[in-house]
Amino acid sequence: MPLRAAAQSIVDAQYILPGFDGLAPRPAPARTARAQAAKIPARDGRDLYPTFAAVLREVRPRAPRPRLEVVFYPFTHLNNTIRLRQQCLYIRVSDLLAAAPEPVMEALAQILIRKIYRQPVPAVYARRFRRHINHPEISRHAERLRQLRGRKQLSGAQGAVYDLEEVFRELNREFFADGLLPPRLGWNRQRARRHLAHYDAAHHAIAVSRIFDQPQAPRYVLAYVLYHEMLHLKYPVRMRGERRCVHSREFQAEERRFPRWREAEAWLRRL
Repeated sequence: MPLRAAAQSIVDAQYILPGFDGLAPRPAPARTARAQAAKIPARDGRDLYPTFAAVLREVRPRAPRPRLEVVFYPFTHLNNTIRLRQQCLYIRVSDLLAAAPEPVMEALAQILIRKIYRQPVPAVYARRFRRHINHPEISRHAERLRQLRGRKQLSGAQGAVYDLEEVFRELNREFFADGLLPPRLGWNRQRARRHLAHYDAAHHAIAVSRIFDQPQAPRYVLAYVLYHEMLHLKYPVRMRGERRCVHSREFQAEERRFPRWREAEAWLRRL
């Protein structure tokens, strides 16, 4: 489970390929935690404060503790955020977890609070939370929410240099016998160097960084990147025990069928 902590610590249960937050709108910053709570009340009267307060006391038993405000929030993705601002911890919990059992909520509190204070998270909490969010019913619900709440912010497939639809058709014919249902194709609005492409299964869309829509970017490199995303259509994410398998052995073996994959990988490493 990818976890990162800085001024903001986030647990991303969707396992979205980083760097494509533009595919779905970020929630607007809250004016106050009270305003958030008024917008998204605790489901069935559920009060999250006692759970998070107890974990905060455990994690920082002798240190001065900040104020704590925690509410449910209607994220597009299954996100949970924590921010420390002016001696107050602001925590937003995905409303998809409103009915989560108390041990799962405790695990989430342990993860968020320990991460923002740069403390190691005991494996038992990480496993417990991962097991819950990877349950098929939760995954299906999260996918439905992404379809209902998400909004695509992509430019068209025709770029200044390359046409993604044209490249897709060529790859589909050469490697997939025209068997892939064409997704929505579009250029990301920025020339991202770190997050190069992303397949969004909820909206059946592929977004590609504009870093490849320029004359100095070889066409075969763009084709290789798009080919990788097309393999996600053929090999959907599946579960292996408690973990999600994104790049299976079959996926990786077929990726090596691309004639110039070594050359493309070498070019990408120089970005």
